[in-house]
Amino acid sequence: MAAESTPLALPVLPLDDEVVLPGMVVPLDLSDSEVRAAVEAAQAAATSETGKPRVLLVPRIDGTYAATGVLGTVEQVGRLADGDPGALIRGRDRVRIGAGTTGPGAALWVEGTRADETVPEPVSGQVTELVTEYKALATAWLRKRGAWQVVDRVQAIDDVSALADNSGYSPFLTTEQKVALLEATDPVARLKLATQQLRDHLAEQDVAESIAKDVQDGVDKQQREFLLRRQLEAVRKELRELNGEQEGEEPDDYRSRVEAADLPEKVREAALKEVDKLERSSDQSPEGSWIRTWLDTVLEMPWSERTEDAYDIQGARAVLDAEHAGLTDVKERITEYLAVRKRRAERGLGVVGGRRGGAVLALVGPPGVGKTSLGESVAHAMGRRFVRVALGGVRDEAEIRGHRRTYVGALPGRIVRAIKEAGSMNPVVLLDEIDKVGSDFRGDPAAALLEVLDPAQNHTFRDHYLEVELDLSDVVFLATANVLEAVPEALADRMDIVRLDGYTEDEKVVIARDHLLPRQLERAGLATDEVALDDGALRKLAGEYTREAGVRTLERSIARLLRKVAAQHELGERELPFTVEDGDLRALLGRPRHVPESAQDPAERRTAVPGVATGLAVTGAGGDVLYVEASLADPETGAAGLTLTGQLGDVMKESAQIALSFLRSHGAELELPVGDLKERGAHIHFPAGAVPKDGPSAGVTMTTALASLLSGRLVRTDVAMTGEVSLTGRVLPIGGVKQKLLAAHRAGITTVIIPKRNEPDLDDVPAEVLDGLDVHAVTDVRQVLELALSPATNGAVPEVPVAV
Repeated sequence: MAAESTPLALPVLPLDDEVVLPGMVVPLDLSDSEVRAAVEAAQAAATSETGKPRVLLVPRIDGTYAATGVLGTVEQVGRLADGDPGALIRGRDRVRIGAGTTGPGAALWVEGTRADETVPEPVSGQVTELVTEYKALATAWLRKRGAWQVVDRVQAIDDVSALADNSGYSPFLTTEQKVALLEATDPVARLKLATQQLRDHLAEQDVAESIAKDVQDGVDKQQREFLLRRQLEAVRKELRELNGEQEGEEPDDYRSRVEAADLPEKVREAALKEVDKLERSSDQSPEGSWIRTWLDTVLEMPWSERTEDAYDIQGARAVLDAEHAGLTDVKERITEYLAVRKRRAERGLGVVGGRRGGAVLALVGPPGVGKTSLGESVAHAMGRRFVRVALGGVRDEAEIRGHRRTYVGALPGRIVRAIKEAGSMNPVVLLDEIDKVGSDFRGDPAAALLEVLDPAQNHTFRDHYLEVELDLSDVVFLATANVLEAVPEALADRMDIVRLDGYTEDEKVVIARDHLLPRQLERAGLATDEVALDDGALRKLAGEYTREAGVRTLERSIARLLRKVAAQHELGERELPFTVEDGDLRALLGRPRHVPESAQDPAERRTAVPGVATGLAVTGAGGDVLYVEASLADPETGAAGLTLTGQLGDVMKESAQIALSFLRSHGAELELPVGDLKERGAHIHFPAGAVPKDGPSAGVTMTTALASLLSGRLVRTDVAMTGEVSLTGRVLPIGGVKQKLLAAHRAGITTVIIPKRNEPDLDDVPAEVLDGLDVHAVTDVRQVLELALSPATNGAVPEVPVAV
């Protein structure tokens, strides 16, 4: 450590927010009074011993002097490049500032001592690495600025202290950083500090250059895209002028298309927002294609298109009668709807509470009765457009409400697509097979239909894809279903239920003659004057070759018959014209498939033995005849109790238990050997065991079968029955009376037993069916047994069948 230096008396030259380090040469403006006073005082105090005039360069930050300054010598006094007087001063040594003193001139004089800068003998290898690193960093920075001459000067400096002080020329250092370098007396520590400051600056400079480059690239790309778009617009304009097109006819000019379209106000606002997004997005952006697809969908929707209803009520009814035979309930409902619409239009009540006068009807009935084709007839009668929406097997809720636009390949729901396809806001939309809608992890489409089919809500229906309100209150929705029980209760509550229970035989003959035969003649390539079917043949086709609620199988039978005739004519086996009579059907179609039980040989009938009764049931295909067979087990087997077969549901099993209990408790009253029921097991079987069966309406049939078995009295062949039985023998009401009576009429039954409380349901049964049936309304099962069981012959009791 060197000894303390001799004190120096020096005039102070303050530097505002500037720092001069030893080794630096700086020009100072003498126009500043403080600078001029310090230089003049130094010149006045200079002697031959001291040499050049000396001043103390002290940084002054915010009016506060630093504790360390630099001894500077005035090298030259003259004029600066701009012509102002100035002085060239070179920094020599660091000086610690002491107390004030006196001296010549107007400057402030202070005492100071030179700072000790002795290098404390560091490890030479570390110093060398530090010097090398600083020179490399300084060289990299100077090369970026193009200061090649300064690079050579920095490389020539070998002294550690001089190399560290050379960083005082760096313009990127702040005043505080330069003061820190000034106050660091250890040369190695000072060089480390200078190296760190230079390293930090280079890192910041690299980041700034990277950001600037990215910004510049983005700006260049935007400018290039802007120029290309302007050029493209100019080219399109020239092409339009060349082709004689008007402004705004360009398909991609969505703004003009939206402004020209007749859209509701809220829809227009939403569309213009999307147009703004489209104009801000680039052609390469995937969002642009999504927005275009959405705008195309909105512009294709018939927001203001409506067809005028045909208010010719008599003409509409005539159209329905001409295109469909029977179906009186549906025709009356459509006629009522048109009459109300006409009166509302006449009185200016087309829109009430924001809602129009739409309708929601559910056509429920077995297959083949004309539910789907009826929708087209309704649209024809009303003068509206018709759209069919198939819902069978739909399991995704988005099929009804649409997909969110965030998904790739998103589409609007089937309701919106139906409106777009119809091209009007008031079409007739047929929701086909609404009872076949399913649900899974993708949602419940039936729940999504709740809003669509609710007249109180559907005027503000929102599709997930469109996300704008769609008014469905003027749409006539016709939903078709085979089984109403399969439709959710909340959904069924929103619809007017119209039941189509099937056709009578006379109606089938009319349908076949007026509709099915002409259509099949055309498909078979035959003229109407070449082949004809008389009413007797059509009636036999409907009664013995087909047994169904609808007419699909009947139409297929007619098609098969015509194909046979056409083939025989081509083979030269038959001459045309030809009229098919009922006697010709066996040769053309084979034997009848459904011979009525009453037409069979008495010994071959199912009811030819005790224990067999004829019941009536309702299935998904309409009404049907159901046979119940009962037998008793051999007493030696010891098998007691009740056995049920035929794939029965819980309700039907309970009905069998009730029938058995009733007979056990009231057998003596009915003069039946009830002891057999206690000692021998009873077995009740429902044929067609592969078909599931359930419901309480077979209660009286099972009771009659067991009573017939125990008494040995046969059940009358021409009698069929339906009704629920209670433990006290009361006959309780059931459903589906019309369908069951139609089935009994088709099967050749002449006597039908129904519950007394179902007697009002006979008003729905066609008159021609009631004329052919002897209907008995009963309240007690004893009346059923009296009507259904044949009297015993000469008091002899036939042998009871035994199940082995």
